[in-house]
Amino acid sequence: MATFNGIEVPADGQKIKVEGDQLLVPDRPVIPFIEGDGTGRDIWRASQRVFDAAVEKCYGGERRVVWYEIFAGEKAFNRFGEWLTDDSVKAIQEYAVAIKGPLTTPIGGGIRSLNVTLRQVLDLYACVRPVRYFEGVPSPVKHPERLDVVIFRENTEDVYAGIEFTAGSDRAKEIISLLNDKYGFKVRADSGIGIKPISATGTKRLVRRAIRYALEFGRPSVTLVHKGNIMKFTEGAFRDWGYELAREEFRNETVTERETWILENCEKNSAITDEENARMIEPGFEQMSPAQRAEAIDEVKQTMAAIWDTHGNLQWKQKLLVKDRIADSMFQQVIIRPDEYSVVATPNLNGDYFSDAAAAQVGGLGMAPGANIGDTAAIFEATHGTAPKYADRDVINPSSVMLSGVMMFDHLGWREVSGMIISALTKTIQQKRVTYDLHRQMEGATKLKTSEYASAIIENM
Repeated sequence: MATFNGIEVPADGQKIKVEGDQLLVPDRPVIPFIEGDGTGRDIWRASQRVFDAAVEKCYGGERRVVWYEIFAGEKAFNRFGEWLTDDSVKAIQEYAVAIKGPLTTPIGGGIRSLNVTLRQVLDLYACVRPVRYFEGVPSPVKHPERLDVVIFRENTEDVYAGIEFTAGSDRAKEIISLLNDKYGFKVRADSGIGIKPISATGTKRLVRRAIRYALEFGRPSVTLVHKGNIMKFTEGAFRDWGYELAREEFRNETVTERETWILENCEKNSAITDEENARMIEPGFEQMSPAQRAEAIDEVKQTMAAIWDTHGNLQWKQKLLVKDRIADSMFQQVIIRPDEYSVVATPNLNGDYFSDAAAAQVGGLGMAPGANIGDTAAIFEATHGTAPKYADRDVINPSSVMLSGVMMFDHLGWREVSGMIISALTKTIQQKRVTYDLHRQMEGATKLKTSEYASAIIENM
């Protein structure tokens, strides 16, 4: 019998196994949980009740989750003198799926962020954030119901790689000297230095997961969000590698936005020449150099040769659309045309901004679930903070953890459970039976405690 942090794993539980890109989920999976700091205690208790009730109602005892507590944050520090124990990390590695509440980031030296540490140690390279509207939740926009997007944010590279050097330090001076003296840049001597790595490996595995998700859940598009017009060799490469991955591994299931223009031009005019087609897809064709024009014409030729038989004659309309948008443009697009976006794949910093901005449109982080997923492990988590002044007062909205559980059950393949939780939570909000954060914004609502809100959701299953 396995033991972690001095606590035995329940004997009646079974391990989830990972084979290739598939999970083999038993009827009684052991799932480690971290209840979280501050309000985490209240929202975890409420959420666990909802999870267990939904599993019981769906499967009538044939399946159940065997919960197993592991430790991180204040509870780990108070008990073991460590903010994150090695045994807790090993338990997640062993059992493949875990769920957690919000954690405190320690003040001072050592671990910069427990969440970032878990992502890096376990190589949880995809931060997945679904953002959707629940009818009745107060929103600052006129049509929040038009937003239903799943964001795949790269988790291990970009500025979150943590490669930075203090202004005036020997390392910073060394790098500035190299940039200025050897490569001819003009970096000010009093600059702090940060390095932004984005790799083909990191990009492709993220985009692969985003495309697989879109295909599995019947989503119409995947949008690559980047700032490649300025950072051509990092974020621009992210875009290029994303398209490359789609063509290499999902050629029959996907079509790029640019390919649809080429195909549609031919469908509307079967006599169109390759050059005429190139002119139509490139508004600045006349200003191009001869080499650039030749490249655009060759693109048309290659596209027609490669996919006309499988994608032409309107077949492309049944394919997953892969497109890209510049990051600053995407921020306005998600407000004025949100229904045009379904799954988003993006480097880390863009995704950090974009996911919180999108969540604000549908009720804030209290309604925003999240997951950090790798090839061998996944952690599902609340996306908000610990709010310690509200700890143990039974008042905080637990929806973020509950919806993270929905993501977890989808990941396990227990779709009946995730569907039941969504339906019951939606009905409860429509009944205006909500916690204080929503109650203060909803006319005629009934204010419930955290535990009462969980009971109302269970009642509505």
